[in-house]
Amino acid sequence: MIDFPGLLSLIIWLPVIAAILLFIFPIKDQNIRLIVLAVTVIDALLALMIFVGFDKQAPFGSFQWTDKLMWIDTSLLQSQYYVGVDGLSAPMVLLTSILGVCAVIASWNIKTRVREYFIWLLILQTAILGVFTSLDLLLFFVFWELELIPMFMLISGWGSGRKDYSSMKFLIFTILGGAFILIGILMTFFTADPHTLDITLLLSNAGGNLIQLGFYGASFVYLCFFLGFAIKLPVWPLHTWLPDAHTDAPTAASIILAGVMLKMGGYGLIRINVSLFPLQTVAYSYAIVLLGVISVLYGAIMTLKQTDLKRLIAYSSVSHMGLVLIGIGSFSSSGLTGASMQLFTHGTITGLLFLCVGIIYDKSHTRSIPELGGLFVKMPLVAVAFTIGGLASLGLPALSGFVAEILVFSGAFISFPVMTVLSVLGIILAAGYILWMIERILFGSIKPAVQYVSDASILEAVPIAILVVLIVGLGIFPSLLIDVLDQAILPIITNFGGN
Repeated sequence: MIDFPGLLSLIIWLPVIAAILLFIFPIKDQNIRLIVLAVTVIDALLALMIFVGFDKQAPFGSFQWTDKLMWIDTSLLQSQYYVGVDGLSAPMVLLTSILGVCAVIASWNIKTRVREYFIWLLILQTAILGVFTSLDLLLFFVFWELELIPMFMLISGWGSGRKDYSSMKFLIFTILGGAFILIGILMTFFTADPHTLDITLLLSNAGGNLIQLGFYGASFVYLCFFLGFAIKLPVWPLHTWLPDAHTDAPTAASIILAGVMLKMGGYGLIRINVSLFPLQTVAYSYAIVLLGVISVLYGAIMTLKQTDLKRLIAYSSVSHMGLVLIGIGSFSSSGLTGASMQLFTHGTITGLLFLCVGIIYDKSHTRSIPELGGLFVKMPLVAVAFTIGGLASLGLPALSGFVAEILVFSGAFISFPVMTVLSVLGIILAAGYILWMIERILFGSIKPAVQYVSDASILEAVPIAILVVLIVGLGIFPSLLIDVLDQAILPIITNFGGN
C-alpha cells in the first residue's frame, strides 16, 4: 500500500469544501453543475485509488489510509477525529463516490434553486463518506445524524407528490434510529474497559469482556444498536418510511438513498453489532435470520402490488436488504461476505435502476407501469440498461447479484436450512415481479406517454455504462471485491468461532 497522509480526509471533505465555496461565490447555474460534476469525479478517482491500493493482507483490526486528530479532550469524554478504511469500508467509499457522480448527472435538468440543491447534495456525500470511514463512535454518530438534514431538504424541496409527508416521515424515523444508536454509544463508552470511543481499541477487546454489564446488559446495548441500524436498512416492520421517501424524492436522492444510505444500516450492523458483540449475534441469530426471511418475503410480495416504478424498486430493496440480515444472522464466512457484497452490488443495481427510471420520467413524465410500453423501440439504451439491472436484481448468473445471493444462501443453509429455503422463495417472487415489470414497460405496443420520447443523452449514458460494467464485471470476476471484503470478514469468524 502506498500511503498518502490526508488522502482519505480529502475524499471525505472535498464535497463539503466545494459546497462552502458554492455558497460564498456567485456562480452561474450551468457552471455550478460543471463544478459539482468535476468535484464528484475527482472524489471517485481518489476513492478508486484507495480501493486499488488497498492491502488485502493487512491483519484484522488494522485500518489503512488513517488520519487521527484529537477532537474532544475532557476529563469525562475523549473523542478523536479518527478515520480509516478496511476491507469492509473501502468498497463502500468507492460505491458512495461513484453514485455521487451518477446523482449529479441525474440532477442535470434541475432548474429550481440550483445552487442550494447541489450544496445539499455535496453535504450529503460528505456525511455518508464520514459514516463509512469513522473509527470513533462519537464521530460516527455525528456523521450519521448529519446525513438526515440534506436528505430531508432534498425530498421536501425538490420532491414530488406528498413530499412534505414523506420527508417528515423520513426525518422522524431517522431521528428515532439515531436516538437508539446514541444510547448504545453512551452505554458502550461508560461501561467499556477501558472507557473509549476508539473503534479499533473496542475491536481488540470484542467479545464477552468488552463492556462490564454481563451478557444481558450487553444484549440491551446490542439491541439499541440493532434497532438504530435496522430502521436504516430497513428491516420489516421498521421499513414504512422507505417506499414513501423513494416515491416522492427526486431521482438523485433516490439513487443515493437506495444506493448507499440503506447500506449504512447494514454496514453499522457488521461494523458494530457483529464485530463488537459476536456473542450476542450468535445468541440471537435465529431471530435475526427470521426477520431477514420475513423482510425478503414481505418485500417481494409487496412489489407484486405496485404500479409505480419507484415504489416497486423501493419494496424490492426491502426484500434484498433482508438477504443482508440473513447473511449477518448466519455468522458464517460465506454469509457475512455475501451480506457485505450484497451491500455493494445492490447499491450499483438499484443505482442503475433508479437512474433509468429518472431518465424515463424526465422524458415521459410518468412512472406508472400501465402508462409505459414499447420503450425498447423508443429508448433502446435505457431499455438494455434497465433489463441488465432487473436481471441482476433477480440474481441472474454472470451478474453481480447472483454471487452475493449464493454466498448468503450457502452460509445460512448450514445452520438454518428451512429458513434459507423460505428465503429462496423470495428470489422466485423476484423473478416474477421483475420480469413482469420489464415485459410491461419495455415491450408491447408503444403507449401515448412514450410516443415522442428520445433515448438517453451521451452525458446520461456515461453513468449507465459505469454501473453496467460494475454489475457485469463483478458477476464474472467476483474475487475483485470478495478478496477485499475477506480482509475484514474472515478474522471475525476465525476469532469468534463462526462457521
